[in-house]
Amino acid sequence: MCKKLLISGLILLSAGLYTLSAKNNNPLRDSLEAVMGPLPCLLDLPPMNIQYKDSMKTTDYTRYTIRFTVAENEDLPAYLYLPACNSADKHPAMLVLHSTGDLGKGIVDGQGNLPNRAIAKELAERGYVVIAPDYPGFGDLKDYDFENDRYESGTMKGVVNHIRCVDLLQKLDQVDPDRIGVIGHSLGGHNALFVAAFDPRLKVVVSSCGWTQFEYYDIGPSAEKLYGGRLGPWAQDRYMPLIRTKYQLDQNKIPFNFHEIIALIAPRVFISNSPLNDKNFEVRGVREGIRKASVVYESLGVKENLKVFYPDSGHDFPLDIRNEIYQLIDKEFDHLFLE
Repeated sequence: MCKKLLISGLILLSAGLYTLSAKNNNPLRDSLEAVMGPLPCLLDLPPMNIQYKDSMKTTDYTRYTIRFTVAENEDLPAYLYLPACNSADKHPAMLVLHSTGDLGKGIVDGQGNLPNRAIAKELAERGYVVIAPDYPGFGDLKDYDFENDRYESGTMKGVVNHIRCVDLLQKLDQVDPDRIGVIGHSLGGHNALFVAAFDPRLKVVVSSCGWTQFEYYDIGPSAEKLYGGRLGPWAQDRYMPLIRTKYQLDQNKIPFNFHEIIALIAPRVFISNSPLNDKNFEVRGVREGIRKASVVYESLGVKENLKVFYPDSGHDFPLDIRNEIYQLIDKEFDHLFLE
């Protein structure tokens, strides 16, 4: 009986039936805010004041280095890619979130020494408008002061930044405001989940190597020693410090798990790249989370909107998987890409 009630509750709450500007009764989102801190009011924000710092032109797109205002005294550096096509047609757009690394947004532009990370560049080459911001602590935000900002977590600061990226995309003449998605790898993979849980305007959500159920998260004894516990990495300033200070690194006390975030995303398209040998995010926890979330998708009649790839690789985003996922995004957004 209790299980049936829980499933019914997930189904009722999964459609994201809330606005960004008002607090509605949504226990799942409330659970996220209990750990991340409250989502601040996003009404009456100052003008974005987009500043174009420099540009780089290719045959397929122009990449601009920009900085814009997300809130009073808060600016965000990002790359903005605009297609070279002069057509008056509006383009689909993607918010692209980088993985952990000093280069920040440069990682998804292909500037690092790791292959399979140039997601923003590849989507721009396919004709998408793309925005790729720095996450606090990386890139041009490497000196971000978590201690003295107004947020209870780096995760919530990221959520606000990324919501404002969607605001910016919707204001661009080149963008179809109803065809916007988010994709990220690793750090970007779970941040894609987090922002999509709060922003229903994101119609396609792709998380690569970004999650597993908390009870399966274990990156080894050396990391446990470094961070003070198995869930210690999630309690860093850049993530959710309350996991340590309020919930004592105890998964049983944390009021949400990842399958519930996916339930908040339903009925929208959610795609996970979850390699079999990912030492950061145990695949058994992914399978368990997908099993639980699939109940919601099936009950909403959209089981085809929940997709998972299990490549035989480590913590990576292989080319063949990326191409399959890009094609799925193209199909969802009715976007024709001519190679």
